[in-house]
Amino acid sequence: MGSIRVRPETGYLFFEFRCQGKRCREQTRLPDTPQNRRKMEQVLKKIEAEITLGQFDYLAYFPNSKTGLKFASGLGQGAAVQPSVEAAQSQAFDVPIFSDFADQWLTENEVRWRRATLELQQCILNRHLRPVFGQKSVNSITKAEVLSFRSTLAKVPGHHDKPLSAKTINEIVGSLKAILDEAADRYEFTSPTERIKRLKVQMTDIHPFSLEEVRLILEKVRPDYQPYMTVRFFTGMRSGELHGLKWKHVDFERRQILVREAFSKGRTEYTKNDGSQREIRMSEAVYMALKTQEVATGEVSEYVFCNRLGRPLDNKNFTDRVWYPLLRYLDLPKRRPYQTRHSAATLWLAAGESPEWIASQLGHTSTEMLFRVYSRYVPNLTRQDGSAFDRLLEGEKESGV
Repeated sequence: MGSIRVRPETGYLFFEFRCQGKRCREQTRLPDTPQNRRKMEQVLKKIEAEITLGQFDYLAYFPNSKTGLKFASGLGQGAAVQPSVEAAQSQAFDVPIFSDFADQWLTENEVRWRRATLELQQCILNRHLRPVFGQKSVNSITKAEVLSFRSTLAKVPGHHDKPLSAKTINEIVGSLKAILDEAADRYEFTSPTERIKRLKVQMTDIHPFSLEEVRLILEKVRPDYQPYMTVRFFTGMRSGELHGLKWKHVDFERRQILVREAFSKGRTEYTKNDGSQREIRMSEAVYMALKTQEVATGEVSEYVFCNRLGRPLDNKNFTDRVWYPLLRYLDLPKRRPYQTRHSAATLWLAAGESPEWIASQLGHTSTEMLFRVYSRYVPNLTRQDGSAFDRLLEGEKESGV
């Protein structure tokens, strides 16, 4: 009579049974759990029944098995190899292969994702995950395979043929982890990503514009872009938020900009996250800039900043045709437009505005990110120059301490 046993060195279960008088052992990648044992016992009963009736097809259960190939050759059957051991085991125990479960995971989550998030996950799956794990059963993927995959990603060329960044690698492995963790929960196995830590992401230094540089840019930029640049520099809005801003979300009476939508990849959708939904106070400069813009586009489009067709500004078009040419003309270092957001934060800090208020204007749910990203721009609100500590030490010396 056959049995289900476990390999002590791996913790994986395997079949042991007799076929044509020979003892047969077939390994699996299933962890030793009660549910896996029950499933394998059911399969074993079916195998033994077919052996008794003389109907057992070894390779149908265990493709690529060396023992199975010997039996097939001895019985005059072809030794053609079918998919893989993992795929056969997956089918036998109703555990899906990675590609199928990933499709199900996408379908179940797309209702809660922004369109951009869904497209990102589809790209990660098709470009990175399916080619490596697609035909493996979800419970056969090991920690060693995941770590090897991550190591390989570090050698994959990314944007401009540069190696993928730690942040991008974390995103890819994060998607793999989310899929395997969900599968592990449903099919009762231990996720191989359970104790894999994220790669450390090196903090990128910010390069905000000084107030003098901001004034120079506003003075020299094309007149039709002056209101746009003023709002961009003095609100800290992201590109998508600014390009998706509609007149119905501009409250001149309360002097507020209501951030409710963002424009990205040719469509308007929900903001980056719930924390990005906020009300931005208009400074006098922003108020006047929007009043000027109202004359230009208020009757033309529902969008505050739009092209001649009334559609939102395209970020790449703005960057390539307006932003970088302007920086070159002014002989300023090349910086991404996102630095205007950092500029707003650092200018507010320099003016002594409350960190809590600045965080709310930027759409941060707490001041943690503010102090982490802009720590060297946070002024000493009592002395400005560190002299208080010097005087403390001097006082201790005079008292003989």
